[in-house]
Amino acid sequence: MKKPIFLIILAILTVFPAMCWPGMPMPKLHVEGRWLMDEEGNKVNLHGFGQTYSPWFNEQGSKWNNYDVNACLKYNKDIMDGVLDRAGWKMTYVRMHMDPYWSNTPGMWPDGEGDISAFSFDRFKKYLEQVFIPMAEYAVSKGLYVVMRPPGVCPEKIEVGGAYHSYLKTIWGYVASQKCLTDNSNIMFELANEPVQIKGTDGQYGAGSDACNQALTKFFQEIVDLMREEGCENILWVPGTAYQSQYAGYAKYPIKGRNIGYAVHVYPGWYGSDAIEPSHELGGSYGGGYDSFAAGWKNQIEPCAAIAPMLVTEMDWLPSKYQASWGKSITGKMLGQGFGANFKLLADRTGNIGWMLFTGPELLARFDGKPGSAGNYTMYNDPDGCMWSTYHWFNEYAGFDVPEAQSVDLYFSPRGIDASDETVILTGSSKGAALIADRGIGVDFNVSGDIEVAISNPDVLNWDGSSFTALRPGKTKCEVKYSLDGREETKYLTFISTPFPLINGYFNPSIWENGSFNEQTGEITTGQYGFAGWKYGSGLDLSEYHYLICEVENPGGGLSLRLFDKDNYWTDPYMIDFGSRSRVVVDLKNMKSSENRKVDSSHIYIVGFWTYGGHKFKVKNIFPSNDPNATAVESIAAEFETNGPVYNLQGIRVASSISEVNAPGIYIVNGRKILKK
Repeated sequence: MKKPIFLIILAILTVFPAMCWPGMPMPKLHVEGRWLMDEEGNKVNLHGFGQTYSPWFNEQGSKWNNYDVNACLKYNKDIMDGVLDRAGWKMTYVRMHMDPYWSNTPGMWPDGEGDISAFSFDRFKKYLEQVFIPMAEYAVSKGLYVVMRPPGVCPEKIEVGGAYHSYLKTIWGYVASQKCLTDNSNIMFELANEPVQIKGTDGQYGAGSDACNQALTKFFQEIVDLMREEGCENILWVPGTAYQSQYAGYAKYPIKGRNIGYAVHVYPGWYGSDAIEPSHELGGSYGGGYDSFAAGWKNQIEPCAAIAPMLVTEMDWLPSKYQASWGKSITGKMLGQGFGANFKLLADRTGNIGWMLFTGPELLARFDGKPGSAGNYTMYNDPDGCMWSTYHWFNEYAGFDVPEAQSVDLYFSPRGIDASDETVILTGSSKGAALIADRGIGVDFNVSGDIEVAISNPDVLNWDGSSFTALRPGKTKCEVKYSLDGREETKYLTFISTPFPLINGYFNPSIWENGSFNEQTGEITTGQYGFAGWKYGSGLDLSEYHYLICEVENPGGGLSLRLFDKDNYWTDPYMIDFGSRSRVVVDLKNMKSSENRKVDSSHIYIVGFWTYGGHKFKVKNIFPSNDPNATAVESIAAEFETNGPVYNLQGIRVASSISEVNAPGIYIVNGRKILKK
């Protein structure tokens, strides 16, 4: 078979940093298609930090209090000077929270920031003039673009025409009438903070459904239209639901008008990324390294980024031991485990993603750039912390002080695989590839270069320029050539695509709650009311089969098999209980969800097992078939080659050829399952 060849350039896109300095005229920015651009036609991504103007968020009330405007301004201007001048961060924007400390009536204690019962419009107008406008003007004088966000956060449930919708219209209607803000193109507005659920056009509250997506667009379109009617032409950043994590709906129902972008939040555990502590709010888990993160990013971020620029307005990460960040994770390695390095790789590949650190600005101002040593790291110089890595990445974006590369190589996910060996890939999932530089400071840098990929069996595998995707079960060889600085290299890969590998990194015992999986014994234990299984970033297509057959050892503990045709654990799956049975057969053509909805087998995103928790069981076999009485062997054609490596049913390599297999059982030989008696 002739090998299809794909020539791809992996590159950091040419995006200008729009760097300024005090007193210099700042380039006027606008939105053009999917890009933020300056007047010269240069594409721009912003990089920055955040400030919140209240005593508690200014070092826990230790610096000023009692509505002292002058003390607030003095402290926050000094912190801004510290970040930019003393610490030398190459920042281009600041996100300013118009904190409800100023606009709430003193003595009234709302039930959380989403409660607007204490809001005073008169106080908001007063302190917009006395606090927020002066800080915005000072930031612009320092060469920073400004993104202003409204007081407080969204309540858990919002709706078109509801009280919070009216509140936001009051805020933004007044802001849009202030010529000192709207005549300043360097000032932008983020229209809300962290919507969670919205009442859909079907009357149901939720996030991510088509009805909710339609309602969300209507909700913010009315605010955008109101501001435009007041003469506000500034760039507006629109948030998504689920704490600003869901954006796919905007690709179908975009906000109409000029100068529109989307404001996104990214934290460890979200989008399938790695976290040290799981995020129970969003059903997050420890994640699956780069591949899992890339799949979540592809589903929620890329559709929106295809039509408009996006700006990350909250994100940070540090190991838990420092207790100094909102996000708890590590920088890690690109294409490997960890959050920060994989985020940068994904953001750069998408191209039109600006981003910031939400770490306290007082900490950023204390950064001195001095390296640490293993065993003696601090939160400031730990390569697995956001400050050390981001400081150098921001320098790279701005073209400042980036050490020369000590080495550059082509890596694949999961990081550390030997490219000359055969590697198992989960059917319906992807593996990334990137050219990565080591600059001797403990942080990865992605670099540009040409990559040429030849795939022997394109029915099994696809290459899209940044990742390989397994399309169906089978085996294929790949030849990967790349050139960098005149150096030519070739790597040879063999991929085994299989849909249900019981292998660490593919089988996740903690999709919900913390479970355990022993790859050697095959024993699985979920957390309490927990879920373990496989996630398919691109969706697993089982439509050519009529049945899915699963056999287990030691059923009990409420064990059930569940299939999700939506990429969200908190949706309604197909469920079948084992009870005391060791074998269940799923009729893929007639699956109904727990809400009596037809489940579509052509795009299954999650397959796995739910239990009450604490019950150990093993998966003997799980395989698709067109015969409900089939065994794993009988469901596969009898012909096979015997001169290749041998894998067991779960995709684990056990021998270089079938003749070397001693134990009887079911094996995969060159992509086919066979039985050795």
